[in-house]
This record gives sequence, C-alpha cells and structure tokens, in this order.
Amino acid sequence: MDQEPRQTPDWVEDVKTEVVGMAKEGVNHPSTAPVLTGAAVGAVAAALLPFVTWPIGLVAGAGFMLYHRIKK
Repeated sequence: MDQEPRQTPDWVEDVKTEVVGMAKEGVNHPSTAPVLTGAAVGAVAAALLPFVTWPIGLVAGAGFMLYHRIKK
C-alpha cells in the first residue's frame, strides 16, 4: 500500500522528518512559520490562564501546530 509520508501510521518518523527539516532549513521550511505562530499563541493563551505557565503554553501551541501539519 503506497501512502504519502504524512499519512503513514508511524507518526514518530513523520515528526522526526519535520523537526529535522525545520532545523536544517530554518524559516525556509514550510512548517516553521505555523509552528512558531502556534507557539506564540499558546504562550499568550497561557499568560491569560491562571494555572498554566507560558512555557507550557508555548510547548503546547507548538506541539499542536506540528501535529496539525503532520496530520495533513
């Protein structure tokens, strides 16, 4: 069964590929801008919530956007 890399059940490899690509290409990688935007939105949202610190919000926002990019 031929599947595109982003649709394989092995999401760990997909995450690794995306993160390595973002590390090598920097802002030129298509996933970098959405992941950084998600991180910023998560940090701002966490600042508004009394029980969540901004680093947790930053990681959660970045993780959500990375997941969203890989799921496509």
